[in-house]
Amino acid sequence: MKNQITFLLFFVLTWLGFSQNNTISGVVNSSAFQALENVNIVLKQTDVGTETDVDGRFKIEDVEAGTYTLSFSFIGYKTKEVEVSIIANQDLDLGIITLYEGNEILNEVVVYGGEGNKFSRKKTAYVSKLPLKDIENTQVYSTITTSLLESQVVTNFDDALKNAVGVDKLWASTGRGGDGAGYYTLRGFSVQPQLVNGLPGLTNGTINAANIERIEVIKGPSATLFGNAVSSYGGLINVVTKKPFVGTGGELSYTAGSYGLNQIVGDFNTALDKDKSIYFRINTSYAKSESFQDAGFNESFFIAPSLSYKVNNKLSFSFYGEITQAEQTNPMFLFLNRAAPSVASNMDELGYNNKLSFTSNDITLQNPTQNYRVEMDYKLSDKWQSQTLLSRSNTSTTGYYSYLYDLGGNPVDTFSRFINKQNANTQTTDIQQNFIGNFNVLGLRNRMVVGLDYLNATSTDNGSSYVYYGSVQADGTTEDGYPLSTSGIDAALAGASVNDLKSEYSIYSVYASDVINITEALSAMVGIRFDRFDNDGNLATSDDNYEQNTFSPKFGLMFQPILDQLSVFANYQNGFTNVAPQLVGDPSAGPQTLKTFDPEEANQLEFGVKTNLFSNRLNATVSYYDIKVKDQVITDPDSPFNKIQGGEVVSRGFEIEVNANPLDGLNIRAGFSNNFSETTKSDNTNILNRRPLEAGPETLYNFWANYEFQEGLLNGFGAGLGFNGATEQFAINYANTGEFILPSYTVANASLFYQANKYRVTLKLNNAFNKEYYKGWTTITPQLPRALIANFTYKF
Repeated sequence: MKNQITFLLFFVLTWLGFSQNNTISGVVNSSAFQALENVNIVLKQTDVGTETDVDGRFKIEDVEAGTYTLSFSFIGYKTKEVEVSIIANQDLDLGIITLYEGNEILNEVVVYGGEGNKFSRKKTAYVSKLPLKDIENTQVYSTITTSLLESQVVTNFDDALKNAVGVDKLWASTGRGGDGAGYYTLRGFSVQPQLVNGLPGLTNGTINAANIERIEVIKGPSATLFGNAVSSYGGLINVVTKKPFVGTGGELSYTAGSYGLNQIVGDFNTALDKDKSIYFRINTSYAKSESFQDAGFNESFFIAPSLSYKVNNKLSFSFYGEITQAEQTNPMFLFLNRAAPSVASNMDELGYNNKLSFTSNDITLQNPTQNYRVEMDYKLSDKWQSQTLLSRSNTSTTGYYSYLYDLGGNPVDTFSRFINKQNANTQTTDIQQNFIGNFNVLGLRNRMVVGLDYLNATSTDNGSSYVYYGSVQADGTTEDGYPLSTSGIDAALAGASVNDLKSEYSIYSVYASDVINITEALSAMVGIRFDRFDNDGNLATSDDNYEQNTFSPKFGLMFQPILDQLSVFANYQNGFTNVAPQLVGDPSAGPQTLKTFDPEEANQLEFGVKTNLFSNRLNATVSYYDIKVKDQVITDPDSPFNKIQGGEVVSRGFEIEVNANPLDGLNIRAGFSNNFSETTKSDNTNILNRRPLEAGPETLYNFWANYEFQEGLLNGFGAGLGFNGATEQFAINYANTGEFILPSYTVANASLFYQANKYRVTLKLNNAFNKEYYKGWTTITPQLPRALIANFTYKF
């Protein structure tokens, strides 16, 4: 009863916080008296904003009395500003606002509602390749905004993703060639961040957080629009970078913290011509941090130029580039044995001292990465637009990589070190041509994208084979005669073989997706993709060449009982993987053999509810999903050198995400997810009826609240408080090995800040209670203990 009363009081107070009376409304037309849809409207003295509907109408609710400037902006039209005065308890109807064609570039405006729900973004053009609002999109996605990252003083990609519901790190970026980026679990399946601005953008290292505008975590199998190369059965991660905007300005930022953290970020934007049709923006950052362990560091420098050029009212170009140079010691990984019985079953039995890195700062990897993207947009007519995209990605790995592997047996805490010299490179080229339409057929509104996609990926590996380099024990005892120096390692690798591998594959795709408004409140999404997968494998031989054709459909239904405020949705989504033939067998025991596989396939059914209530002060998504995968290819638990196929996996669960702005100055982000995953069919009884390791913890949760005083002596001061956590998870879970379980955890964080007109000062405490916790995927990796961070940002 007490809990019910508390909830009722909270609900009433929240409702009162939401309630205000004044509204501003009107209609936006072109000079040809045509209604303009999706015009961005911002109340400049606040964070309040909205967009026009299909009839050009708009309404801004809950506006306090006062004098304001309304800004109307739309691609191909001159921005118009209107001064308005609001009288208490009186609505204002502006009538018709007319926009005239012009030569301005529209900044990618982040539209907020209410008094500023800064942790929520209502619209994106990447998730469905159409400019759809979240509440009318049948797919679930989670957006991590710039304001949320700024509030938490995020300096690395892993910390940013802690804000995404149902996402958890499996292992950190190793820097290795081919798979060096970090791995995360999403809806029971592993995924890597391989999409930048909607196009492939691979990396062997970590993603630099300083150039992130936002992160979009798209949920469920998404092969219909994105293909299988950059997505997993659980979804995909799209990183949206900072782009040019109208005006001149930027910021300088310096962050310092525990364990040698130093980061300098610069951001500058300006027009390059007197007509202001060309805008240029450049972001750059230098960062270095050390490990909390006895050795280890990460150092990076990047520069990201971008350009936007509006030729005329129909044609525009944009360019984006990011050049990164990074060097790191590979993170401490304890690889558990995947075949032999495990003697230890948890961290206490293992007896590991997490302050030990078992490496040295002389043993490093370099990860230079380049990503480039060119876009041409051309207005074919009032109903159709052409979008041509080209992206190039080049990522490399050079240096030394080592790992510790448990060979099984006693003593339980002894691991063998293996080391090799990395020399690998991966290049991708992606070309897309999209035609985007907004038209009526038989009285039904259609928003359609039809596209062609070509992806080519080439990889080379000229690294050495792995060699044994001594053993270590979990307490720090190390076998003599194996110095952690480049000279000692070079001597050990002198007799190692050197790989001479080059592989290539190409994917040719055609896809289409259409959102049909059957009524104003009821819409359907229908999509299909056809893929032609052409794999050349190892270019030195034709034995592994193969081709496959695959169809991928997608369906969705959306009903809005309350337009733009409440929607009920359901979807069917498909994913697939063209599995290349792979060499299997222990390479140390003789020649490996080539093994071929059929494509894997995943199908998802999902339904749920989305809200946009109280003038965008309360955004929530609640969904339940059920994913079934057949013909899955996995590593054979009986042999890490073998792959097997024929498994079926189910993954089902529910997710809740809430972004709220109940009071002026207070922003809340909360999430909860629960996932059930199980291998339901397999010829290998060691994994049958067990939770797959890539599924991660069953339950994940996150919370962050940020409050800034709005007036008085404390105006501009504020504080943030939050936590994230997970239930226990399996690092090993096979019948023949037993189980190794990583413990559950809850990590608390807090911040204090002062926000002025031109600058911001923040003090952040991560892992406030110094919780010892671990991540793993057949591995064990300790996570960062308590750390204090200070940031100063100046905006100009």
